[in-house]
Amino acid sequence: MTEPPREAPTGTIRPVSPVVLVLLALAGLVLGWLLRPVSVELRGVAPVVTWPQPTLLAFVAVALGRFAWDTRRTLKRRPDLLEPHRAVNRLAFGRAASYVGSVAGGGYAGYALAWLGSRGPLAGDRVLWSGLAALAAVAVVACGVLLERACRVRLDDSAS
Repeated sequence: MTEPPREAPTGTIRPVSPVVLVLLALAGLVLGWLLRPVSVELRGVAPVVTWPQPTLLAFVAVALGRFAWDTRRTLKRRPDLLEPHRAVNRLAFGRAASYVGSVAGGGYAGYALAWLGSRGPLAGDRVLWSGLAALAAVAVVACGVLLERACRVRLDDSAS
């Protein structure tokens, strides 16, 4: 007996949900806010945030943005140059970056909030650098979403 030929799998992937990104950011916010008291209790000292953290996040955002731009341009001009599995990989990369950026942004924002009003040593620096890292993480989220959206293709009318 021979099996009937299988149809190629079809389907769609919904864009990343803003609700999920907000929930992840809120979870990161709580974890970041709890980091200061927990680390002081366990280690006796709170972590220091300096220039490398926001710089690295900003670099990732720029790289994601460039990747999104190139992907969009390629799909507009010559969609045949981007194989479907590579487009799905880029879409997954953009979505993962937006998820991680949401958690990281919330975490840095929470850590900055934990230091507001503190007179401790380096409190001002921690607020400044954590705030900048949170902003850079928001840029990572935005560029991750742009990369995901750049991979969007329209279904042909003839396929319906």
